[in-house]
Amino acid sequence: MSSIISFKNINKLAVPAIIAGIAEPVLSATDTAIVGNIPVHGTESLAAVGIVGSFLSALIWILAQTRAVISAIISQYLGAGKLDEVKMLPAQAILFNIGLSIAILLATVPFIKEIFILLKAEGVVLDYCISYYRIRVWGFPLTLFVFAIFGIFRGLQNTFWPMIIALIGVVANIIFDIVLVYGIEGFLEPMYLEGAAWASLCSQVLMAILSLIFLLKKTDVSLRLEKLWHPEMKRFMIMSFNLFIRSFALNTTIILAAREATSIGTNYIAAHSIAIQLWLFFAFFIDGYGGAGNILGGRLLGAKDYKNLIAMSKKVNLYGIIVASILGGAALLIPERLGLIFTKDPEVITIFKSFFYLVVIALPINAVAFVGDGIFKGMGETGFLRNVLLGSTFLGFIPTLMIARYMDWKLHGVWIAITVWMFIRGLALLIKFRRKYYPLATS
Repeated sequence: MSSIISFKNINKLAVPAIIAGIAEPVLSATDTAIVGNIPVHGTESLAAVGIVGSFLSALIWILAQTRAVISAIISQYLGAGKLDEVKMLPAQAILFNIGLSIAILLATVPFIKEIFILLKAEGVVLDYCISYYRIRVWGFPLTLFVFAIFGIFRGLQNTFWPMIIALIGVVANIIFDIVLVYGIEGFLEPMYLEGAAWASLCSQVLMAILSLIFLLKKTDVSLRLEKLWHPEMKRFMIMSFNLFIRSFALNTTIILAAREATSIGTNYIAAHSIAIQLWLFFAFFIDGYGGAGNILGGRLLGAKDYKNLIAMSKKVNLYGIIVASILGGAALLIPERLGLIFTKDPEVITIFKSFFYLVVIALPINAVAFVGDGIFKGMGETGFLRNVLLGSTFLGFIPTLMIARYMDWKLHGVWIAITVWMFIRGLALLIKFRRKYYPLATS
């Protein structure tokens, strides 16, 4: 089992997981960068993409947690040498995921305007939010379908094919964005903001088709519903429910942060939109090691190999912190260049540069939380993860945000609150892991 947690094997899982994981934030960041440079109402378009992106990320993160659940269950059965007993679960899990995503989509579409007014959008920004969301939201079930298949591959200890699918999706989205947003002279009129929404939707369709093809061609997993109810569906739904609640708390943070930034002014939500896109990129990058921890944690727990579980945890945390430090160090050197990728508005760039150091110096703290999340998901500790997010959100982030608002710290206060939120999350996971799993390794 020691070869499973070698540097080579961990990075064989983590590096493709990093590339696959950053697909969604890269898709959003591409929209943000291209839309922010639109010659007419570029700043308002950038603000709209930021608001819609925060809301869609909330929906996606809530339901995409089933990816981690599928991965955890399959990897645990793999570690226990009983993979054949769970091969019929994925079909039921995917059907559940898609059905729930469609229900939520249909429930939100009639209230688009009210949702974005609640998020403090108004005037031109509100109009742009509505037009952008009406198109992009239809890719929501497709994204969750792709994430579910990625979870199956992860459970089977394979992150290579998700990486290939993600790379194709990102390249396609960039091409679609350039063509549809700016148009082709004499052939296609510029579609501006709506073009960015169509570009994302087209790339999501492509990724869903590729995911289905690779699943059927590269694995033995069947998508036939041979049974109406697999015995593990009960555990799947309980774990998913815990992670849904956890994601509601997580996205309370994301949405409240966006709402606070929007209430300060258009230039501030534009600057915050750039920061949150980069934060998400860094998060998904670091989370590649969380993905490796998820995959290996479930497998080692299934095999009851607690010594290697602890050794693996130390390694993936160390690798995550190193990568986070490198990313943060590089970003601190070029804040203006990063901002200029998304907008040329000098006021937005000035605001962005004034607080961006808070985003990057907290990255090592984020690494501990993200990697710990992955390991605990792999081991099925979803109830504890739920409680940690609820506590860090309502006892950490929200009180800090209220203090920051009272002190008029503006976006500095928003990002200090986010850092407090991440610190509590990481610390709680470290304490729990040491108290529960270290004794098992010595018994």
